Amino acid sequence: MTQQRAHVVRRGSGMPVVFVQGNGVDHRLLLDLDDVFEADGRFERFHLDLPGFGQTSPLDGLGGLPEIADWLDEVIGEQVGSRPFLLVACSLGGLLAREVVRRRSDQCAGFAILAPVVDSVRENRRVPEHVVLEEEPGLLATIPPEHVELFAPLAVIRTRATWERFASAALPGLLAADAEAMERLDQRYSLEELPDEAIDGYDRPVLIVAGRQDAVVGWQDQVELARRFPRATVAVLDRTGHNTHLERPALVRALLTDWLTAIEAG
Repeated sequence: MTQQRAHVVRRGSGMPVVFVQGNGVDHRLLLDLDDVFEADGRFERFHLDLPGFGQTSPLDGLGGLPEIADWLDEVIGEQVGSRPFLLVACSLGGLLAREVVRRRSDQCAGFAILAPVVDSVRENRRVPEHVVLEEEPGLLATIPPEHVELFAPLAVIRTRATWERFASAALPGLLAADAEAMERLDQRYSLEELPDEAIDGYDRPVLIVAGRQDAVVGWQDQVELARRFPRATVAVLDRTGHNTHLERPALVRALLTDWLTAIEAG
């Protein structure tokens, strides 16, 4: 049994798809994309909260990235058993997802990662300066200042529509995150080794989406990562920061739909 019981929102039936959030948010960030998989009608979706986020309690003990990776692997085993499954993840979840693939490469039938962390060591990342390419006049003045502090630093597109998607998908998790759990994660924000050498040549459908203006994880490392996977689609989206699917929702949905087509064809 897992050290902490996972809060999981489970929907649909069919091939399992496990969604893995990033740091500081909860399952609602990727629940925003559930309509893509619901429309297909052939997937059972598992939207889970990582420990210390949403409704999953923090881990006892160290609570760093290695411990969260062990927890996630165990939760996936409990939820999907021995069935083939897919992974959809974002940001730090993109690193955790690749670690799961390392452990379950025969079982994982494909993965899609949005704005993924490639190297957990922040100093190793190639990232641009934050820029704002579109801003709706007066928008930030209509938002509570404490919410502006969470929205504005990552937003490349500051429009009412983008804010409303952020307020629905990202803000609740940010407000609910356990500060102590985040601090413990920050102190152990690395795996013993990155999983990518071990999964080099993974030959099932992979989707990597990066934001051209992503000042958190960048885009160049993601393009390099894609070269490891012979069936990878990599998309670098202009006018996009770290929250790729909130700033470019239609395009990210189209890419996910195309990825599912490749999964089903295989």
